[in-house]
Amino acid sequence: MKFGKQFTSQMVPEWEEAYMNYNFLKTILKEILFYRQQRLNHTSPAYPSPKKVKLSKRLTFYRAFSGLTNRFGNYKDRDNDDEVILASELQDHDYQTMFLRASEEGAENELVFFRRLDDEFNKVIGFYKGKVDEVVMEAEELNKQMDALFALKVRINDPNFHTSSTPPSSGLSPLEEIQEHEEQPQRDQTKMVSLEILNHVKINVAQESVLSNWKTIFGGTKSDLSFSQEEYRMAHAKLKQAFIEFHRKLRLLKSYCFLNQLAFSKIMKKYDKVTSRNASKAYLEMVKNSYLSQSDEVLKLMERVEAAFITHFANANRSQGMRDLRPRVRRDKHRITFLVGCLFGCSIALVVAVILTIHARDLLKSAGRDQYMINIFPLYSLFVYIVLHMLMYAANIYFWKRFRVNYSYIFGFKPNTELGYKEVLLLSSALLVLTLAAVLSNLEMEMDERTQSFRTLTELVPLGLVTVVLLIMICPFNIMYRASRFFLIVTLWQCVCAPLYKVTFPDFFLGDQMTSQVQLLRTVEFYICYYGWGDFKKRSNTCNQSNVFEIFYIFIAVIPYWFRFLQCIRQAFEHNDYDPAMNGLKYLSTIVAVVTRTIYVQRRGTTMKIIAASSSGVATIYNTYWDIVKDWGLLCKDSKNPWLRDKLILPNKSVYFVAMVMNVILRLAWMQTVLDFHEAPWLHRSAMIFVVASLEIVRRGLWNFFRVENEHLNNVGKFRAFKSIPLPFSYEYEDKEL
Repeated sequence: MKFGKQFTSQMVPEWEEAYMNYNFLKTILKEILFYRQQRLNHTSPAYPSPKKVKLSKRLTFYRAFSGLTNRFGNYKDRDNDDEVILASELQDHDYQTMFLRASEEGAENELVFFRRLDDEFNKVIGFYKGKVDEVVMEAEELNKQMDALFALKVRINDPNFHTSSTPPSSGLSPLEEIQEHEEQPQRDQTKMVSLEILNHVKINVAQESVLSNWKTIFGGTKSDLSFSQEEYRMAHAKLKQAFIEFHRKLRLLKSYCFLNQLAFSKIMKKYDKVTSRNASKAYLEMVKNSYLSQSDEVLKLMERVEAAFITHFANANRSQGMRDLRPRVRRDKHRITFLVGCLFGCSIALVVAVILTIHARDLLKSAGRDQYMINIFPLYSLFVYIVLHMLMYAANIYFWKRFRVNYSYIFGFKPNTELGYKEVLLLSSALLVLTLAAVLSNLEMEMDERTQSFRTLTELVPLGLVTVVLLIMICPFNIMYRASRFFLIVTLWQCVCAPLYKVTFPDFFLGDQMTSQVQLLRTVEFYICYYGWGDFKKRSNTCNQSNVFEIFYIFIAVIPYWFRFLQCIRQAFEHNDYDPAMNGLKYLSTIVAVVTRTIYVQRRGTTMKIIAASSSGVATIYNTYWDIVKDWGLLCKDSKNPWLRDKLILPNKSVYFVAMVMNVILRLAWMQTVLDFHEAPWLHRSAMIFVVASLEIVRRGLWNFFRVENEHLNNVGKFRAFKSIPLPFSYEYEDKEL
């Protein structure tokens, strides 16, 4: 792999703009090379002289061995006339390079190269120094947190322990205190603890729940210490997570420093090769003496954090501590790729088998066609909705990874627990195989004379499949991606309990997914009605004739939009921002449109048709505007990319315009309701509902990619690459939370 691609692949995605712009500098070098080649073609003959070629070959015979240790050539033997640049530091880590050959012909590009090289170097040093200052301040905060934790531990284990109100000063800087805790014996550490700290500290270790969120809204989260073991355990766990995240930040900062030094070395050697000059030695000497190379705060902090973590959070077990601090990168497993191929192959075979069965027995023209489409087809369509949504999510993950969108950070997944697109394809293909096998077995049992007596068993196949999926979903054992399953369940619970929980990106993202699965929720209602109050043994139901079913049919469709409305109200209340409130109005308009369209389908009438069409039109315009302008950040008139935005991830700009048009077209799928286009001679009413619902899922998959892309670009613009870990202790006398 070329260095440019390797350099890009190892960047922290959110810091991409803070790295040296290697590709741009390489482009300038290509211009220099092109100019030199043109000048060489004009000044030298088209064909070299045979005598010169022969002479040069003869001279190589008498050339001495260059040596094994003289890797980069003997620069010391060169005269001062070979000096090309003069690199110097001006002030406050600001560096400037003077090009000494500016009078030569065609030196303009080289002047531009060194000017841009200095800009990149100063940018890298400024960013690195700023981040180092940040981690130093965080180290100070962690020191104070550890002091409070030690005091709490002593107070719990020995309530009669007393120290002076003023702790002895060790005379160490904040960077060295962590190391001091590690080097002192346990007994000496206890003597240094001051319980006076506990008089100025409040604690926030309560687990997030409905009750704790009510307290947060009306009374805050801070509370006085109760000096219990549970309190200490929760504070210990929070600080452990804070140390892990802090160590991750130090690792990425160390990688940032190393990669940029390597990039400057590579680009200067490439410059020497293109221009046949010797400028890299002087410039790299400046890099070596700069803050980027000489600063060792990050390395020292890493050593001290590792030592403190191993002692206080890993029971002095170094291997366990390092596993927690540096989790192994999960590798792709070949068996997953193999299983995905096998399962999709089985799916294709089952689809062909179902089609052949329907065609061979002429089921589309049979007397039981309508009965099957009304009662059985909606039951199996539930699984198809799930599979289609998973396939769209797998496609999203593939393109997010391809274009370096840090989706795992955006969603807040724990390290090495996020599902890749292959894992999602594996789950979706497995569910698709189960669904198609159930459909085929249902058809075979129904048509086979030997199994017609087992009518009840035939009708219970869809319910059995739902039961299997639910049992897998709530399985407590560490199989089938338990971390991802539980993450989905917890996020779903927080959506249901809106607005009692603080709204994070996964919460409202899942809420938006639910708004595109309204038909799935209505199918769940049909499951309850069909197997609870319908005569499923005779494949018949009276659900649509029930007023209660019709009321719940409307209520079920409103629930996802109501959840999102409550989430928007919570966000507006927390952030004192009007944008979430306006977003909430969008969901209210959608609720009105869904209710009026459903009532029109149930009751008919010209008046309801007009109301449904007008409310749906207003909601569509509102939703489309919010999708494109707010969620995707597009249609910026004065941006660098006209009618898009300043920063784009996809190289082809036309994709964004196609996506906007597709989003508008797919949002107009509701028009089939007011146009009374509910079925066709070749398409049953249930199939039409299935098609419209599937189009909405496809639209949501399209929306997902650009929504997460916009969130990623917002993180890039603010250099947000780490999640904020809430710390357990708050020092009241400092009037700030640590």
